[in-house]
Amino acid sequence: MQDSSTTADAAPASSSQAPGEGNWLERYFRIRHRGSTLRTEVLAGVATFLASMYIIVVNPAILSDAGIPFSAALSATVLISFMSSLAMGLYARNPILVAPGMGMNALFTYTLVHGAGLSWEVALGCVFWSGVLFATLALFNVRKAIIEAIPASLRYAITCGIGLFITFIGLKNAGFIVGSDATLVSLGSMDPTLITFFIGMMATVIMVIMRFNGALILGIALTTLLATPMGRIWGGDVMVEWSGLAAWPDFSAVMQVDIWGALKVAYLPFIFVMLFTNFFDALSCFMALSESADLKDKDGNPRNLKRSMTVDAFASMIAAPLGTSAAQTFIESGAGVAQGGRTGLVAVVIAVLFLPFLFLSPLLSLVPSIATAPALVLVGLFMLAPIGKIDWTRYDEAFPAFLAIILMPLTYSITLGIAFGFLSFVMIKLFTGRVIEIKPAMWVSAALSVVMLVTTH
Repeated sequence: MQDSSTTADAAPASSSQAPGEGNWLERYFRIRHRGSTLRTEVLAGVATFLASMYIIVVNPAILSDAGIPFSAALSATVLISFMSSLAMGLYARNPILVAPGMGMNALFTYTLVHGAGLSWEVALGCVFWSGVLFATLALFNVRKAIIEAIPASLRYAITCGIGLFITFIGLKNAGFIVGSDATLVSLGSMDPTLITFFIGMMATVIMVIMRFNGALILGIALTTLLATPMGRIWGGDVMVEWSGLAAWPDFSAVMQVDIWGALKVAYLPFIFVMLFTNFFDALSCFMALSESADLKDKDGNPRNLKRSMTVDAFASMIAAPLGTSAAQTFIESGAGVAQGGRTGLVAVVIAVLFLPFLFLSPLLSLVPSIATAPALVLVGLFMLAPIGKIDWTRYDEAFPAFLAIILMPLTYSITLGIAFGFLSFVMIKLFTGRVIEIKPAMWVSAALSVVMLVTTH
């Protein structure tokens, strides 16, 4: 089924357009028809890139915890961001960035590799198969049935829970939170490392509040500078060491994916959780951006939604062979939309801006974990936004949502939070006489949750 706006977008520009508007960019992207200009589209692309370029450093930092070499993960991050954003711009013609997603990388590293004991190659295989299923859903346009099956409260809760989990990782990486025999967790020692992190975090928060373009990447750069004297003037180990400015890309993780090793019954719940998280993140992002910028077709649906979801799905499939966790739409695309970006040219500009960083892995490897930690904390804050949409007065909806949110950071597992959220929802509805509210997909989700709990714990 084709999007209703596809044929409209493919149509040539109006013959009545003013002189100078008939160039190939105008004809392809219909820039003026969308109420924009070439300059606006370029500036919007720059704005989105600045708001999201932290992923170039943060994603490799998280994936390196799973065993993927930092430089290889960085090359994969840049490549998939370039390829998928270019496809979003040229094929779906929407002003949306696609890059390795926060939440997906945490799920990959801390749940699949650290929690379940998968090798990173097999974990990449799970990413690949989740992309295959995503592509199937996108191609057959079954999004409506999926949307109606999973209750909104659980969708919001999963986003919030992942946000808290990412924040917890950031605080742990910075040494702000440490393990304790007496209280399980505690505040770390007030040493130069913790003080540097706290200053960097507060500076990043202030820049976000003051709406600085690229506040997160500026916070990473500032915290790296603050950490440079450590091990030289004060503190223990040297945190920032110069290893060069540029180098050839590291493709050592390319095609290391274990596609067939991931096809085990015990891994199906992980594949499902990746599919579920990526699918709804993409859909919610498209919905939010279409509402904020009126990126809709004549029926009021997000513009070119099927094409956009297809790009997102194939980006997830391609990410695994390249050596990174799944790519997904970025809500930071809203930065470019707020600047007036309305067409796929925005995404093309973003894609081009990623490419130079393919050769800067030595420079970016300067960034220590305490410098990326403030960005993780802030991303967690951003992901908590949907919590107000949950109806906390309806306990049959609120309790499963609460359980999903709280268990993700406390069990250090995204899949456990989702599994117990689904199981509790089905059990509450079943034993309170509301079984009609349980859609078939929720029964399947609960069954997969049981399989995951039995086979991996």
